[in-house]
Amino acid sequence: MSRRLAAAVHIQHPVTRDWIILEPGDEPDDDLAAEITNPDAWEPVAADEPGPDLTEPDEPEPEPVELEPVEPEPEPTAPRRRRKPTDAGA
Repeated sequence: MSRRLAAAVHIQHPVTRDWIILEPGDEPDDDLAAEITNPDAWEPVAADEPGPDLTEPDEPEPEPVELEPVEPEPEPTAPRRRRKPTDAGA
């Protein structure tokens, strides 16, 4: 199945690694089309044309996990400074 490009794309050929510029309206081969990851690069698929299956496989939703409440760590206290002893008789 070939799809038509709506925008120009710059890709590397998957085998030769040569840079290729595909123009709007081009219908690239499947190996080149697989390299184009931006869905906005493609023209919209008409309703009567079979399009790619973009639905995600049915997977069960993960069950919510209850987390234990976490107590915040106490703020570190600054060490107390020692005062220099003063001479009482001076």
